[in-house]
Amino acid sequence: MRITRPQSTKKVALKCADVFAGAGGLAEGFRQNGWRIVAANDADQAASETFRLNFPEAAFFEGSAINLKAGEVLKTCDLAIGELDVLIGGPPCQSFSYNNHHRSADDERARLFESYLQLVSDLRPKCLVMENVPGILTIGDGTVISEIRETLESLQYDCEVVTLSAEEFGTPQVRKRVFVLASRLGSAKELIPIATHRSAKARLGEKPRRKRAITVQNAIGDLPEIENGGGAEVSSYKGKRPNSNYQKEMRKGSRKLYNHVCHRLTEVNMNRMVHVPEGGNWRDIPFELLTAGMKRAKLTDHTKRYGRLHRKGLASTLLTKCDPHWGAYVHPTQDRTITVREAARLQGFPDTFRFSGSKLGPQYEQVGNAVPVPVAKSIAEAMALHLASNNEDYFLDAAE
Repeated sequence: MRITRPQSTKKVALKCADVFAGAGGLAEGFRQNGWRIVAANDADQAASETFRLNFPEAAFFEGSAINLKAGEVLKTCDLAIGELDVLIGGPPCQSFSYNNHHRSADDERARLFESYLQLVSDLRPKCLVMENVPGILTIGDGTVISEIRETLESLQYDCEVVTLSAEEFGTPQVRKRVFVLASRLGSAKELIPIATHRSAKARLGEKPRRKRAITVQNAIGDLPEIENGGGAEVSSYKGKRPNSNYQKEMRKGSRKLYNHVCHRLTEVNMNRMVHVPEGGNWRDIPFELLTAGMKRAKLTDHTKRYGRLHRKGLASTLLTKCDPHWGAYVHPTQDRTITVREAARLQGFPDTFRFSGSKLGPQYEQVGNAVPVPVAKSIAEAMALHLASNNEDYFLDAAE
């Protein structure tokens, strides 16, 4: 187990540790809400590099969570059992995903949630957040989620399992994720965040009134144009000014533009893309240019494949590959895939958040695997209020 020590020890009231952290979407949301990220863990080298780059204040334990010992975390962070305010994390979800045609509750990756629960048992955090794809609710006929509930209840945690839609919390993307929210201080219902924005299927006048959803144009319309396969890891905004509140928020504190670079589409795919209008998909491509498989497809199949985003719409769920063969990942007005930075914007990552490495594949993967930052921030806010209402003395001590 490789450990990176924290570079600073600035004291703040709320302490958070992130297991199966990935690049740090959950952690970024908690940090934006004022939490201190004291420790994190991940086994993926590229994601670990990104996390350490963006969270130098945290102790980082690189390696499998199976080998992560609670005592080592507590010692490194100078904490006692029960002092950690929240343990967050998302055990790998590939085995639960509906996109995996070989889903199984017996898959080794499907059992990694047990390592998370073991850490809960050993650390005894006041609260916890476990994130996963909706498929976790049905894998093994619901036995996995039942086992998680039962284990947490046996540890005296009150537990709620909720499905949240990212666009309802100000993320410019349609994305549903399941969150296990639990507390040993009070009712876990207090941990469920309140939606602030309209859903993808909301009707005008729908009550309660919410803010308008953040569109693709709101999110990425200020970023400089680049060519197919172009861009740079470090560049500038080229005089482009933000034209939405979301863009202003994303740019805050950023003097340079990072990760604004995209894959190069092949000539064959470029010949297909030029036929797809804004908001269109593979059905707009001339039949003779389709792949053999797509020629056999029904018009109602694969409606996101070779899709071009619409400026006035929401992005579809970002996967680990922004490959047009798998979804709507083509820029609304430019004949290219969206860049890593554009994908990050669609997940709510601020422009100051850098994805490390020189290879695009791992960067896209880190973005696609992340929890949307606005969702994480909303959960963090609800959790902070919960702690304040159920543990008043702790907050008085922390403020001294």
